[in-house]
Amino acid sequence: MTEMKFHRNTPQRRVILEELQKTSAHPTAAELYAEVRRRLPKISLGTVYRNLDLLAEMGKIQKLDLGGGEARFDGNVQPHYHVRCVRCGRVDDVDGLPGETRIDRPREAAGYEVIGHRLEFLGICPRCKDQPEPDGTEEP
Repeated sequence: MTEMKFHRNTPQRRVILEELQKTSAHPTAAELYAEVRRRLPKISLGTVYRNLDLLAEMGKIQKLDLGGGEARFDGNVQPHYHVRCVRCGRVDDVDGLPGETRIDRPREAAGYEVIGHRLEFLGICPRCKDQPEPDGTEEP
């Protein structure tokens, strides 16, 4: 019974997936919840969280657990890299790496069977770059 429920495409799950695939902003569950509520006003935040986890387990979306902040979600499941703002946590896709950089994963590393990899770039996003540092000082 649980197996069938897992694969059933509910109206809530369909709307959550559609809303996530419409954006390149890599929203948190709470941010996506605000968008989904425009179409499904009675949906709960818990339902959004549960369905995001299920969609990630099904391989329909990516759950990005980056650098100690709140998890973000990506509707693009193709292999690609991300850049994260160290100030506000914004996440963007990295396009056009120099020389079309690609990292091939080893089959084994330190005795582990390698099943995937993530590469995250860190930086300061354009919005934060135009604002003074939180302590009031300007960046060089």
